[in-house]
Amino acid sequence: MSTTCPERPPRRPSAAQGRRGFTMVSVLFILVVLAALGAAMASFSARQQLGSAMDQEHARALQAARAGLEWAAWQVLRASPPPAAAPACFASTQLTLAGSLSDFKVNVSCTRTPASGSLSDGATSLVFYQVVANACNAGSCPVSGTPGASYVERQLSSTLQR
Repeated sequence: MSTTCPERPPRRPSAAQGRRGFTMVSVLFILVVLAALGAAMASFSARQQLGSAMDQEHARALQAARAGLEWAAWQVLRASPPPAAAPACFASTQLTLAGSLSDFKVNVSCTRTPASGSLSDGATSLVFYQVVANACNAGSCPVSGTPGASYVERQLSSTLQR
């Protein structure tokens, strides 16, 4: 040993120096977990939005089918009231709607019972009409084959008595 330059004992690595790499791994792990949570939330949000849009389309299809039933009832019931002869059914018709329902086509059909004449219930003559309205957001309803992911369809029927 020299008196002018004392020798230092060899340095041991401190405990903090050995933990520096561990902190970096922890931070990376937390970042990966947060990124995965963010991606899952974005995916969930997108699916929720698509579900809401489809619910809205289903409601519009229902309104289009109701419009078809109203048109059919008007066609059948607008003729002269009884005792005039009940009209025959109209031919199957495809309606194109306007306004917010313009994306929808509505097929309306009618079946009359009895086909001609009338049924009687005592002194009352009866004629029944079964009307069916099928509304969808495709070129024709119902779609044959596999429809697209945004396809919606609603079918409503009603029995009218005259």
